[in-house]
Amino acid sequence: MKITLTLNRKRRTVDVSPLERLLDTLRGALGLTGTKEGCGEGECGACTVLLDGKPVNSCLVPTAQCSGAAITTIEGLAPRGKLHKLQRAFLECGGAQCGICTPGMILAASALPDRPTREQIRTGLAGNLCRCTGYEKIYDAVGVALGTKK
Repeated sequence: MKITLTLNRKRRTVDVSPLERLLDTLRGALGLTGTKEGCGEGECGACTVLLDGKPVNSCLVPTAQCSGAAITTIEGLAPRGKLHKLQRAFLECGGAQCGICTPGMILAASALPDRPTREQIRTGLAGNLCRCTGYEKIYDAVGVALGTKK
């Protein structure tokens, strides 16, 4: 079935099977490999993208349900090759290590309000698991990027 959606601010039409996961469509047919598969069960958040501005686990969303929707992936967060403030802060604060969780963490963080409290950051990232950092450097990076002091 053919569906049309807005992907990273560009209108795209893609042919998908009815139950194909958004994660597979993004990585396969659309070639956007920044979205990672961690668990494939919606538990880790590595595959987080923005669906109409809200973070979702793309491994749980059938692409067919995205017809007419706006999807933002890590590739679309910073158009024109310039790092988004969250990407830059993750680098500067040591919030990225192996990189599997990083795209999902950054997209989840991008949905937070400006100047979030530490508790809002923790709550906003609660569905995103990291096995490398212990989270504090990730929370620091989000705080720096969104205007919250460490």
